[in-house]
Amino acid sequence: MYPTSSPLSGPSFPAQTMPTYGAAQPALPKSNAGWAAATIIFFWPLAFAAFNHSARVYPLWATGDYTGAEHASDRTKRLGKTALWIFVILNAMLIAFYILMIAMVAGAGDYSSY
Repeated sequence: MYPTSSPLSGPSFPAQTMPTYGAAQPALPKSNAGWAAATIIFFWPLAFAAFNHSARVYPLWATGDYTGAEHASDRTKRLGKTALWIFVILNAMLIAFYILMIAMVAGAGDYSSY
């Protein structure tokens, strides 16, 4: 795109989309790779999304998309915590199932003597 000019105002250029140098950049958010690794242990189907979001934090921040980098960081942490809660709930259900099965086997005594 070529600059347009006016005899009175001079040439006008399109607005720059690149960040200006010297402007204060927010700090790089945590990638939360630990939470992404925890998803493998606790509930592996969420690990794909967690690692994807974790890997996108730095590239988004480096290109100037600070809110996108923060969102990717938060999403990784949320997926890790979700995997942890799913793990806790499934293990509680498994323990309850074992207790129920033990109670049923213990209560089903030998009634053949009647």
